[in-house]
Amino acid sequence: MPAQAPYDVKANYLKRELYIPMRDGVKLFTIVYAPKDATRTFPLLMTRTAYGIAPYGPENSRSVLGPNNDFARDGYIFVYQDTRGKFKSEGEFVHHVPIVKGSSKPNESTDTWDTIDWLVKNIPNNNGRVGQYGISWAGWEVSQGMIDAHPALKASSPQAPPQDQFLGDDYHSGGAYQLMYGFNWMSTNARARVAPSERPVERFDYGTPDGYRFFLELGAAANAEKYFADDVPTYHDHMTHPTYDEYWQARNVPKDLAGTAHPVLIVAAWFDAQDFYGPFRMYRALEEKSPGSKTTLVVGPWQHGGWASSDGETLGHIAFGSKTAERFRSEIELPFFNYYLKDKGPGRSAPYADRAGRLNLPGAIVFETGANKWHDYDQWPPKGTRRRNLYLQSGGRLAFAVPTGDESDSYVSDPRKPVPYTAEVTTTEGHVFMVEDQRFVAGRPDVLVYETPPLTESLTIAGSIDANLNVATTGTDADFVVKLIDVYPGNAPDPKPNPDKVRMGHFQMLLAGDILRAKFRNSMSAPEPMVPNQPTKLTFTLGDKYHTFLKDHRVMVQIQSSWFPMFDRNPQTFVDIYHAKEEDYQKATQTVFRSASLPSFITVPIIQPPAPRTRD
Repeated sequence: MPAQAPYDVKANYLKRELYIPMRDGVKLFTIVYAPKDATRTFPLLMTRTAYGIAPYGPENSRSVLGPNNDFARDGYIFVYQDTRGKFKSEGEFVHHVPIVKGSSKPNESTDTWDTIDWLVKNIPNNNGRVGQYGISWAGWEVSQGMIDAHPALKASSPQAPPQDQFLGDDYHSGGAYQLMYGFNWMSTNARARVAPSERPVERFDYGTPDGYRFFLELGAAANAEKYFADDVPTYHDHMTHPTYDEYWQARNVPKDLAGTAHPVLIVAAWFDAQDFYGPFRMYRALEEKSPGSKTTLVVGPWQHGGWASSDGETLGHIAFGSKTAERFRSEIELPFFNYYLKDKGPGRSAPYADRAGRLNLPGAIVFETGANKWHDYDQWPPKGTRRRNLYLQSGGRLAFAVPTGDESDSYVSDPRKPVPYTAEVTTTEGHVFMVEDQRFVAGRPDVLVYETPPLTESLTIAGSIDANLNVATTGTDADFVVKLIDVYPGNAPDPKPNPDKVRMGHFQMLLAGDILRAKFRNSMSAPEPMVPNQPTKLTFTLGDKYHTFLKDHRVMVQIQSSWFPMFDRNPQTFVDIYHAKEEDYQKATQTVFRSASLPSFITVPIIQPPAPRTRD
């Protein structure tokens, strides 16, 4: 958590440790911090997590309660719970256990219901209202609690909630496995246990700081099981479900979100490396299936969880001009829970208040990077955007004009020398690479680069960015990575202070990027081989963004066939990639067409101005 004004939790709150029984008799370990003030009633604010709720022991207290200590000062009963099968809770841990309608078997939705029911009946001085919040896994738990919700649940804030872990969250994107993250998370958080314990599992010792080398020597993703043996059953599940089959489809959350009736505050980050797609997928599902839920989507210029762990003024070498996370916490998050759990309006002079001082949040509160401004909209994406195509052109150019002629660019992709996703030497995926300077790969022969001339006026995009490629390969499978980049002017000033001695002149800021494993081009459930040397159309999304390419900046697109070791390598032969043998990994020549008959382009949603004029 960020530095906060001192607050004496022990002086104002009583800590209680207890076990709450579930409908099947399993007891979940729970910690409750209740105000010492017994003259008033307070709402219950709950978070359920697989990451532990330390400090354990009645004599040890948290230094921060709730999302931040402004909640503690305002007065809540805070509830923390180890989810089923984790840390001190009883039961068996199942990674993202699916909800099966009509089944009597408990799941995270029923566990939330049973917990809330016990709390409102047994915790003194509660006002009968419950809110829930959580980030990442805990955000997923919030989404589970929203399904067939307990009537006492009055407000939910799922923050970076994974919603489909084959379609963009945590473990996969475009059918490619997020190797580095999956290995690290599983080796630490998904190990089978002998008995309940408050001790976390020790982190895996890679034996080197060089993750690129470690994972290259590892080979195919399934080879990681030699380190896990039988200790990580979920990793084995992943390796035996390489397509979007019933295992993954059952774990899709949005299919179960109909009927949510209470207000929901969804939080997302433009530069979230783990769960970027989940919040947007949840937002669309609630708008469609539960329009009465009064949903607000907040998106800021943060990394995964950055709205809770920083002031939000910078990320990496990119500055945003204000303390964006502090604004979220004070003007949006706290007023949201105060209003729906306490009937406490923010006051007439506060942001997002109506004339009577009641809370009135819009449908979307989004930060525009580049121009560094917040915007309020009735919906996301905003109305009035115009989708236009930026075409790959000859000579490494990028323009709105349709290309002429019959041309293409080619490169050799060697899976034994994959393109790195970051210049950092690291064994864990990290976060800041999401805005990293891409000059470290722009000169590689296996990376294609296209850019506009300097913009003569600013270009603002708001909504989904989509890649449309016509390609061919000499192999029978291939990955294609597309990155959208904001290139700064040559005279851009360096940061102040500048301890890393970064040079911002012609800095290539990664804005958006994603991958498609070509065998999944027509279906994530039924992969098909590529036909060698046959032109093939690929279409996939790079996700949503709200960004302004400022005047004198350039728009750049980079294309490559590996993004390692963030994603596992494609052998470029049509095989079971998770169990590929050394001889399966073959060089291939990748061709990207950019002709009138076979164009390749990026589709961007433009607000105003309608199109940029460029100068040479």
